[in-house]
Amino acid sequence: MLFFFRRFLLVYMGGLLFALAQAEPSLIKLAYLSETLAVKKLQSNLTPELLDEGVQGALLAIADNNTTGAFTGQRFQMAHVEQLTRPRIDKVVGELHDKGIQYIVANLSLETLQYIAKQAAIQNMLVFNASVENDDLRQLDCLGSVFNMAPSYAMKADALAQFMLKKRWKKWLLVRGESPQDIFYSNALKRSAKRFGLSIVKEKMWPHKHNSRKTTQSDIAVFTQETDYDVVVVANSSDFFGDYLLMNTWLPRPVAGTQGMVATAWHHKHERWGGVQIQKRFFKQANRWMTGIDYASWLAVRAVGEASTRTQSRESPVLKKYLLSDDFSLAGFKGVRLNFRLWNQQLRQPILLAIPEAMVAVLPYKEFLHPRTYLDTLGYDQSESNCQLNQSSE
Repeated sequence: MLFFFRRFLLVYMGGLLFALAQAEPSLIKLAYLSETLAVKKLQSNLTPELLDEGVQGALLAIADNNTTGAFTGQRFQMAHVEQLTRPRIDKVVGELHDKGIQYIVANLSLETLQYIAKQAAIQNMLVFNASVENDDLRQLDCLGSVFNMAPSYAMKADALAQFMLKKRWKKWLLVRGESPQDIFYSNALKRSAKRFGLSIVKEKMWPHKHNSRKTTQSDIAVFTQETDYDVVVVANSSDFFGDYLLMNTWLPRPVAGTQGMVATAWHHKHERWGGVQIQKRFFKQANRWMTGIDYASWLAVRAVGEASTRTQSRESPVLKKYLLSDDFSLAGFKGVRLNFRLWNQQLRQPILLAIPEAMVAVLPYKEFLHPRTYLDTLGYDQSESNCQLNQSSE
């Protein structure tokens, strides 16, 4: 009897898959938006500029979605709108909507993302933020049309603080640059230090604007001489001086933050939980290693794919409801199910701590307890947040 039941089941499933393959697939359209930004000032002229960062991760996810879609009667298609300049920004959302696109993956500046998201909300479109880490976007300036795939500055800073608390590196020398991103990150670091009972013994801004490696290296010893500290914490998003803090500080101390040991969404040495598989596939496609923006873009497209597969719908209101439900989870090669915080639509995810060629740790530590999930020990918790998009006690 069991034999006949199994045979019937195989025949039934085969027939179902054949029927799905013969049917016209449902087309889900996405767009990837990237912006022309000012080139960062780099200390080394040999550092390559990534011209395809982000979009390569999205392309890999489109291929992954279509592999599944071949069995579920769905097909995913992505348009890439690059070098998005101000005249184009004013009309791009309407153009995409007219083409039947309901989902935007955004690798944009904060200001452009906010403008795009407000226009998208009018058209009932969803925007997946792959690069902006500003906490304001998760706080008072949060928008219901935006799902944040990139971790926030607060999440990264909390990961660093948890690691340093466990190491007993309690006295920080905070060094920052002068860019807005450096200020945002340094503010997040100061919040995290206070939150976990750590002390910033001195905060200093890097004083030089010229690009002289020799001067930078000789000045750092004097710059870091005046106080005692356990670790140098640096906020230098432009990579202009941060790398030269390593091995050049007056005291022999570790460096962490945007250089040294970095807190990041993804790292090319991450191998656990199947990470090797996606690392190799990405390198084969792009001929380079995956970055954090690539990873966030991959997650964004995969989230749309997962939601549309589970709901068998391509309509944004249906997918949004599912993305925010308890049923949604995303496999992100980090050992836990990834899902969204209802109050600010930030993707919950572990943060990787790494040095240039090795992994150091995966945060948060499970010793940091939380009534909902230990992932919510990173960043602004619901009770701390000024953003309450979807009211729920979870």
